[in-house]
Parts: sequence; structure tokens; C-alpha cells
Amino acid sequence: MPTLNANGIRIAFDTAGDPKAPPLLLVQGLGMQLTAWPEEFVEGLVELGFYVIRFDNRDCGLSTKFEQAGVPNLALAAIKSKLGWPLRAAYRLEDMAEDAIGVLSALGVARAHVVGISMGGMIAQILAARYPQRILSLTSIMSSSCRRGLPGPEKKVSKLLARRPGDPGDIESIIDHGVAVMRAIGSPSYPTPDKALRKRVARSVRRSYCPGGVARQLMAIAASGDRCAQLATISVPALVIHGASDPLVPLACGEDTASRIPGARLEVIQGMGHDLPPQLVERLLALIDAHARGKMLPDSTPRLFVKQ
Repeated sequence: MPTLNANGIRIAFDTAGDPKAPPLLLVQGLGMQLTAWPEEFVEGLVELGFYVIRFDNRDCGLSTKFEQAGVPNLALAAIKSKLGWPLRAAYRLEDMAEDAIGVLSALGVARAHVVGISMGGMIAQILAARYPQRILSLTSIMSSSCRRGLPGPEKKVSKLLARRPGDPGDIESIIDHGVAVMRAIGSPSYPTPDKALRKRVARSVRRSYCPGGVARQLMAIAASGDRCAQLATISVPALVIHGASDPLVPLACGEDTASRIPGARLEVIQGMGHDLPPQLVERLLALIDAHARGKMLPDSTPRLFVKQ
């Protein structure tokens, strides 16, 4: 896996397609590696004529880890957050957005479409707000503005996420836990077959496993606060895609995000949870492609939000 130096750290990346084609940057979510993007999704984007760029966020995959910062106390951070006290984090989402810009610059890409999922959607929102001259269009998938008062994960999901693997030292136990988490947050109407899901999780764990990095990324989200003011300044074309059945980041979060971006379109997909199931790849590709080209699908019925 190739790496590059950007924003003072080492970042693992991968590209696919013709470098002369319109660039499209993919930004992954919390603790998710670049390999979490389904291959059929990446290949589909290439077939549609995009030059696809993927990378491992800091503290994840094969990119630089911030282990010297230690593992934050998330329980204490949650209390401080509720009280409105400031949080100290090893880095913030703005730093992760700078990483993304660094990747584009290192690859000689002046402007790109950006597609972010979950935490990656938050990073993509910051990119669109802070660097409109570098971003051609924004697609924010199953993400949030992080406005205080928005609903959080379902209780059963929160409890599962708070648990550790039965045996943190055993790789099969770690994989079991990962499968359970992905199953809990996945799309109820489009379940991934058990064998395929386990294979995907095992591949990720064997490539890199850094629970401390996940905790530091969570702190980055919490310490960065909401992006309501930033979202109001976004001037690039914006598409918000959200699953109607997302148990981790509820639909209200996507609706709030779209309502705060001038002229944003919201696409709600029934039966979709917090994943990219194979059954929905074709539809997602069509939405992203049409948005990047300034078109709207004939059978698409999005809600258009116009900032007053």
C-alpha cells in the first residue's frame, strides 16, 4: 500500500481510474479503513468516469497513529460535554480535513468531488466550507451537523459499542465483536450475508486494529463541536444521503444537515441503516454520479432545502 506525507504525518492511500478523469475523494468514517469502501462501489465510480482517491484517516489503518497521546477517557468526556465544558483532544476534525487536503495536494489534484460517510461526512462538510476552491461538489452520507439536541444511537447499539471484545487478545474474538457491531448498525432491509460480513471484518482487523485510535477519533468529533455555522457558508453543490433506518446516526441528523446547507438536496433511502450494502451500491452510484454532473435522476424525489 503506497503512502505519502501530508500535514506532517504519513497517510496510506490508494487510487483507481484514469488520473486525467474528474477526481473524486472518498473519506471514511470512525475507525474505518480505506478498504471499507466496497470494491464494487469503487469500481463502479471508475466505470462512471471518475479518478477515485481513497485514504486511511489518521489514527486508522496504515496511516500514522497518535499512540503517544494515550487513550482518552470517553466516559469523563461525555460528562464534560453534557456540562458544556471544553474537551482536550489529540486533534480535531479540522486537522483531519487538513489531512484530506494534503492528500489532494500531494497527488497534484487541484479540485475534487468529495464523498464522505459518517465521520467522513463531517470531514467532507468542513472541506466544502473551508476550501470551496478545492471542492467541486459535496456528498455527505449518513452523517450529522453534530448540533446539540439531535438524537443519538439506539440504546442497544450504544451498549454494544461500549463493550469490548470477549478476549481483546484473541483475533477471532475481536472479529466476533466487529461482526456483531456491523450487524447491529447495518441496513435492516438489506442484510449482508454472514459469511461475507465476517470476511469483510476479518480483512479489516488483520490489516490494522487500533481501538485507541477509534477512541481518539471519537474525542476529535466531540471536541470539534457542531458545524451549524460552517454548513451555512457552503457554496458548492451539496447532496445529503441518509438511511431511513439508521440506528447509529438517526435520519433526523441527515435532515438537520441538509436543512443547514444552502440549496442542499436530501435523499432518504428506505430500509438503509449505517452501512453500504451491496444491494444499494447501484443506487448510490447513480445518485453520486448525477449529483457530480449537476443532474437529477428521473425517479429521484429529493427534498430541496433552501437556506432563508
